[in-house]
Amino acid sequence: MAESASKVIHIRNVPSEATEVDVQQLAQNFGPVQRVVVMRAKNQALIEMQDIAAAINMIQFYTGVQASIKGRNVYCQFSSHQVLTPNENPARTHQEGAPNRIILVTIHNPLYPINVDVLHQVFSPHGFVEKIVTFQKAAGLQALVQYNNQASSIQAKSNLQGRNIYDGCCTLDIQFSNLSELQVHYNNERTRDYVNQLPDQPGKAPGNIMQQSLFGEGGNVYGGIPGQRPGVFPGQMGQMGQMGQMGQMGQPGMPQPGMGGLNAYGGATMAAAAAAQMFGGNLPPGVTGTNDRCTLLISNINHEVVDADKLFNLVSNYGNVLRIKFLHNKPDHALVQLADGLQGELAVTYLKGATVFGKRLEVNYSKYPSINPSADTKDYSTSNLNRFGRNAPKNYRHCCAPTRMLHCSNLPADASAEMVVEHMAPHGPVLGSKVIDKDGKKQVLVLFESVEAATDALVAKHASAIGGQVIRLAFSKSQNL
Repeated sequence: MAESASKVIHIRNVPSEATEVDVQQLAQNFGPVQRVVVMRAKNQALIEMQDIAAAINMIQFYTGVQASIKGRNVYCQFSSHQVLTPNENPARTHQEGAPNRIILVTIHNPLYPINVDVLHQVFSPHGFVEKIVTFQKAAGLQALVQYNNQASSIQAKSNLQGRNIYDGCCTLDIQFSNLSELQVHYNNERTRDYVNQLPDQPGKAPGNIMQQSLFGEGGNVYGGIPGQRPGVFPGQMGQMGQMGQMGQMGQPGMPQPGMGGLNAYGGATMAAAAAAQMFGGNLPPGVTGTNDRCTLLISNINHEVVDADKLFNLVSNYGNVLRIKFLHNKPDHALVQLADGLQGELAVTYLKGATVFGKRLEVNYSKYPSINPSADTKDYSTSNLNRFGRNAPKNYRHCCAPTRMLHCSNLPADASAEMVVEHMAPHGPVLGSKVIDKDGKKQVLVLFESVEAATDALVAKHASAIGGQVIRLAFSKSQNL
């Protein structure tokens, strides 16, 4: 322990999954925090306060009160450092550059094997991944992931920084790289070019890039036994920062053989082609069309505001909801069963990380293939509010992540834009609205100030009444009125 006071505080026993934000919350009540460094490999962190007085107040407070991060006791003391430099973190050996389409990913505490296929599953929902290169450094297992545009890399960094691929391990630490282009010579488990056909080793002819990149060696996911398909993959988070759940064979989030599944490469390709037709020939970025898991686990729900009906309002934008069940022992967790795997994949792709009434949702495929009817399960299989019936192809093409723009339909003939805005205004500032008269039916576009406000309005007001008529709300891809 340092003998003299310092504005830098050293924290021990920090959980490996803790993020800079988690550590900062420990100190923010004592004054402005200048810098936070998390050393996950050592389970330690450093916090630089604005001045020594704030650091002394923090140390004095935690002398009488047990400090904790994510439920784990941590211990604070003055550091021998008087100030932290930007390069203080020994785990960050790669100097972070400005926002770039290439990101550097460090995987801390990698208890399970991580290869390009696993990383592609994690990062592809945020945009088209062109290349992945993995390598081992002193900081641990690292990877460079190249997107086809900068916006996708920014979204991936924002949504995945500090999250776990599997429960309690494989924590992602993401920075922007200063490289302009990745060089990939072979398509194998360590490096992969998803655009060009390359051999898997020197002197070997290039293989089928579509088959390799999507289905691994032998033409099926993860290069497993032909004809089998994983039952569980860590699609998203459990509690904040968690991407996995317990797999079918008891291992956290590990890919497990499924029951039946698609018939290796040929059956999966046919399924993807059929799904693409629903979207006019091309699947949206991050959607494979080959998923067969239709039951989702959604967690971090603001259960004091969001009930089964409101959760239905949100998820039904991506498919027909059959049943919803909130878990007794975890009231902020719910199982949601959709009609098929494509709809499940759309919901996971577009809803992961969505903020609903102040809570960022964690969306994952469940280990359960379906939800059994019970007294605490709400059934929506016959609901006329499900959207994917005879107009399913049109509704698929309108699917998108939550946006600031809501499309309001099924309005009474005398409804005005002002009536619709007044109906939704309690959920956040509205920037404008526009009436659309389509085929003699009045519709209204409403532009909110934020995506969060629009999402809250949709969750609360879809299937509510204006002028005695039940309205329908959906996210719109339109950017302007």
